[in-house]
Amino acid sequence: MEAVWVSAAIVALAEIGDKTQLLAIVLAARYGKPVPIALGILVATLLNHAAAASGGYLVSQWLAGQTFHLLAGGAFIAMAGWALIPDKHDDDATQRSRGGIFLTTLMVFFLVEIGDKTQIATSLLAARYQDIVLVTLGSTTGMMLANVPAVYFGEAVTRIIPLAYVRIAAAITFALIGLWIVYSGKRPALLPYLV
Repeated sequence: MEAVWVSAAIVALAEIGDKTQLLAIVLAARYGKPVPIALGILVATLLNHAAAASGGYLVSQWLAGQTFHLLAGGAFIAMAGWALIPDKHDDDATQRSRGGIFLTTLMVFFLVEIGDKTQIATSLLAARYQDIVLVTLGSTTGMMLANVPAVYFGEAVTRIIPLAYVRIAAAITFALIGLWIVYSGKRPALLPYLV
């Protein structure tokens, strides 16, 4: 269950102020129908993060030991820097679908989430925990925790906590996880010398 809780916490933190959260606010303001928007976010995130978790899991099968720990830890540390950079919302993103509110949200969210911090975090977490299902459930939960309030409360959500503080907290969290992964990968090699 650790994979679920850690994935949910990391993704929820990374999602605050992210372009997909801004997109949720725009969709809510434009359509005023929170239920189909929230359901579209849920389905898009499940599909996107399941693919990301599967990719992370498969890549981790090719890499092992210290190499895996160094690459995964380094990727989290790089994400720490990326978390400090504010996202910009693509204003034309909501024009990509002519379907209903649910389909529009699903398609736009799925496309905008490709290559996003939360998708990359999901793939790294799946590689770390070696569990596609639990990481997908956790990362999707984190996305919903961050985006459902944005859908229901719109711009007011972004005024509760200054985004600069959230980005700093996310960066620190990613850096600590990266250092922990690197350290845990080196510890077994050092253990014979310490015993």
